[in-house]
Amino acid sequence: MVRKDAIIRLHKQLLNRRDELKKLVSDSSEGSSGSQSSVEDSGDAAIRERRQDLESHLAEIEYKELMQIRRAISLIQEGRYGHCESCNKNIPIARLKAVPYAMFCVSCAEQRESMGLSTHDVHGDWENAYEFEGRLNDQEVRIHDLDLEK
Repeated sequence: MVRKDAIIRLHKQLLNRRDELKKLVSDSSEGSSGSQSSVEDSGDAAIRERRQDLESHLAEIEYKELMQIRRAISLIQEGRYGHCESCNKNIPIARLKAVPYAMFCVSCAEQRESMGLSTHDVHGDWENAYEFEGRLNDQEVRIHDLDLEK
């Protein structure tokens, strides 16, 4: 019962954070079409460009967090929230309080990080997964070993 109550509280927090991020993401996309002065020296242009880069990076981070929160909310609705996507054990409530959209328990998250994989995106970083698989099966391949006439 304690776990269920904690998940209900986390659900409310996730909904609130989702709403905040939706507003921030929409505000940043509306604010990006600001006008610039026709009289601008190179220093002002560099500062403006750096500010735009920073705002773009922050918007990307906020968008990624929003996607993770939406996934967590969907898992709550499906009744699968709080279970590690790798080992299927319960993720401790303390971890969920710290990272409410955590998809992995600490040991599986550490294992994924040691392999160079993302701990947030379950659908994967396929390039890193492919490279990791390649390192595990590193062998020499010759052109005549490949069947190119299919």
